[in-house]
Amino acid sequence: MNYYALQVKTRGEAKYIKLFRATHPEIKMPIYFPQRALDIRRAGKIIHTKSAIFPGYIFIEIDNDDDILNYHWAFRRTDGFFRFLRSNQNIVPLADRDLELVLHFIKQADALAGKSKVVFDENSRISVIEGPLAGLEGKIIKVDKRKGRAKIRLDLYDDSFTIDLAFEMLESAEQQHK
Repeated sequence: MNYYALQVKTRGEAKYIKLFRATHPEIKMPIYFPQRALDIRRAGKIIHTKSAIFPGYIFIEIDNDDDILNYHWAFRRTDGFFRFLRSNQNIVPLADRDLELVLHFIKQADALAGKSKVVFDENSRISVIEGPLAGLEGKIIKVDKRKGRAKIRLDLYDDSFTIDLAFEMLESAEQQHK
């Protein structure tokens, strides 16, 4: 089982997947578009939003390496396609840290990263109990307790970017006994 990354038009990931499936119904393979759920407060109202974890990227799962060569042109001809990663001439599957990171988000229910459950210790250090932030504690660069968000740095290939993930604070056992 190999996973490949495709760069497509940013904010057009869902449209690309829908268009690809419509124009090539004979190609049956899992296509993933990991998203995150965030609650944004605007003008005093809370708006529930979904946005891409990896803006401009979708991921395909292929059992047989020869299939990528067979379906290569089908992906390229679909409107909104930019390139395969590393490049269109050097298509390589995700490996090592990149693969672990992508699988971490793909394995979430429906590839939608919801709220993580966290507690803070007496030194205000965050501990993730469950959710999409689990295992990414070392990548957290900023925590906003008021908004319930943690900013994490993600690295995919040679690209580094930051995203916000939502969390819900749970009372620790020490705080409950006070």
